[in-house]
Amino acid sequence: MNNEQIRFEVRDGVGVMTLNRPDRMNAWTPRMSGELMDAIEYCNASDSVGAMIITGEGRGFCAGADVSDTFKSRIDGREAPAQEAQRSRAGGWVGLLRSSKPIIAAVNGACVGVGATMILPCDVILASENARFAMAFVKMGLVPELGSSHFLVQRMGFGRASEMCLTGRLYSAREAHDMGLVDHLIPHEQLMEKAMDMARLIAANPSPQLRWIKELISENGCATDMAAVQAREGERLQQAFASAEHKEAVAAFLEKRTPDFRSRGRSSS
Repeated sequence: MNNEQIRFEVRDGVGVMTLNRPDRMNAWTPRMSGELMDAIEYCNASDSVGAMIITGEGRGFCAGADVSDTFKSRIDGREAPAQEAQRSRAGGWVGLLRSSKPIIAAVNGACVGVGATMILPCDVILASENARFAMAFVKMGLVPELGSSHFLVQRMGFGRASEMCLTGRLYSAREAHDMGLVDHLIPHEQLMEKAMDMARLIAANPSPQLRWIKELISENGCATDMAAVQAREGERLQQAFASAEHKEAVAAFLEKRTPDFRSRGRSSS
């Protein structure tokens, strides 16, 4: 991959993507988004990767969209080809994240606008005590995107999501954690260590089942038809019963050993 705006590496079975425009507080661009999506698709296709982390370089995680590269170019009628290409990718950002291997957001600093909305579909959000959060779309004369009007309510509840979006104000990491936006609040110097610990813990589990679980959470999380919820679970459960990973888990339990899902289990998802 020829990356200019992110760094990507695989460590201990974990794909680590680092937003890498520290001089611009990692302001979002269409190219950055495309590079992230390419890295995620690479991880999804690689048997050596079990989970992923998204973080930022320098003081910021992502301070929102790069105004000149996105908003101004659109107003001037000179939208970049990368913006058009991103829109054409099936399912877009949200569809990719919700259908991918597990992804952890490790928020190291300012996380504003699209910086915040891009992490909401992640499976777990960790934040450094130095992080700050804002849904500042209203201050730019815009509205939330990337499914955030759904995910924010799911994570925080109606009232808190409304407050965050309608005020556009900046929230501390502690406030974001107390409101439910952030799952874990971490001392800044321990952020990546804790993110890697969690990613390795997740990556040790069988990959097809991880993605099936994500699918069920996505489809059933807001469902009110319990018969449909259980039908979807039952369908995936039958696949799981027949999987190599389930057979390996049972054998490992009976043989009193740790299951080896990578070499012994190879179900297709």
